[in-house]
Amino acid sequence: MTSHDSFPTGPRAPRRRTAARRTALAAAVAAAGLLLTACGGDSEGEDTGQGSGATTISHIHGVGIGPSDGKLYVATHEGVYTPDAEGRPRLVGDRKDDFMGFTVAGEGRFLASGHPAPGRDAPSNLGLIESTDSGATWKDRSLVGEVDFHSLEYAHDTIYGYDSTNGLLRVSRDGERWEKRAELTALDIAVSPDDPDTVLATTESGLITSTDGGKSFGSGEKPLMAFVSWAKTDALYGVDPKGGLSRSADSGATWKKAGTVPGGAPQALTALDARHLVVATQDGVYESKDAGETFAKRLDVSSGGGH
Repeated sequence: MTSHDSFPTGPRAPRRRTAARRTALAAAVAAAGLLLTACGGDSEGEDTGQGSGATTISHIHGVGIGPSDGKLYVATHEGVYTPDAEGRPRLVGDRKDDFMGFTVAGEGRFLASGHPAPGRDAPSNLGLIESTDSGATWKDRSLVGEVDFHSLEYAHDTIYGYDSTNGLLRVSRDGERWEKRAELTALDIAVSPDDPDTVLATTESGLITSTDGGKSFGSGEKPLMAFVSWAKTDALYGVDPKGGLSRSADSGATWKKAGTVPGGAPQALTALDARHLVVATQDGVYESKDAGETFAKRLDVSSGGGH
C-alpha cells in the first residue's frame, strides 16, 4: 500500500533529475512494476505489437475518453492503448514511447510528454508532443530535449504543464511559447473550469492552490490527494493514495467522500463531467458514470516486474 511518503520531498524539484528520480515522481502513488495484461491473439485491425501472445503493458501514467467515440485511452510506459471489442488492450499507432503527462484536449487531439522508446533516436525528454488523429501519429511541438511534463491539463484554450525536469509550472497558449510560473514539487495539477487563474497541485504536504494562474501557491491543505481532476464548478474530484475518492463543490475548501475506487493505489484520474470518471489503480482501469458510487473495470492490471 502506497502512502504519502512516496511523494517527492523538498521545497522544490532538483534542477536536473536522473531518470530514476523522474520515474519515482511519475509513479509516486503507484506500486512498482504494474503490468496490464490480456490473453489471446491479436484482433483484426490495429496490431498490438505483441504477436499472438499476451499483451503486457507496464506503468499507467494517464487515462482519457474520446469525446465522440467514447473510447478509453490509457497512456503507459510502453505506448497508448485502447480496449478492443473483447476488452483486450490494443496499441494505438506504432509508438511505444514512455508517455508521461497525457490529456485529451479535444476531438482527436491528444497532448503528451515523456521519453522515447528504447532504441528510438530521439532526445531523452520529449517535451510537448501532440496528436490530432487520436494517437495514430504524433508530432513534436516544443521543448524537445528540455522538459518531461508529468502532468498536463488543457483548459481555457491554454496548456498547463508540470515540468518535472525543472520543478515548475509552465503555461502556454499555443503549445510553442511557454511562460514559467511557480517553482514547486508536485504529482498532479488541475485547473478550474471557470477561472483560468485557479490552479491546484497535489504535493506531499497536501493540496496547494494558486489564484494567480500558477505564479504562486499557498500552503498545503488536507486531505492529502494523489490525483485531482476538475470537471465542473461543483465537481472537483480527488483520489487519495489509498484509493479513497472525494468530491468538492467549493474549489477544494471542503470535501465529501464519494466512494472508494477498487484496486488500491491510484495511478491516474480523469473526470469527464460531474458524474463520469475514469481511474487507474493497482489492479485495473475503472470507469464510473454515477459520480463514484459504483465502478466498472475496463482493463485488468496485475503486478509484475520492475520498470
